[in-house]
Amino acid sequence: MNAAERALSVFRCPPLRYNCAQSVYYAFGGEELLEPLQSCGGGRAPEGLCGALYGAIQAAPELEEKLREEFAALNGAVTCRQLKGEGRVPCEQCVRTACELLEKLRA
Repeated sequence: MNAAERALSVFRCPPLRYNCAQSVYYAFGGEELLEPLQSCGGGRAPEGLCGALYGAIQAAPELEEKLREEFAALNGAVTCRQLKGEGRVPCEQCVRTACELLEKLRA
């Protein structure tokens, strides 16, 4: 199971029902920030960032600039409000994109 599949298996799914930020962070083996990330889904991450992107940044802070840049190039924005504004980027796609980018950049 790759990181995106791992993240999507817990994203809003029982029994864990993790939000986007928690799901991405969890997919990369993180556990220590799961509770603090509970408040970072649904557009509530700092700066209004997409929670999935924020979870990826928390998993690899050294890659923040590159993650933001590539996420924006693929999705057209980095904030939840912009991504959802016209209903154009579903949360599941954001989770998948954040995981795939982090796997690629870590390789």
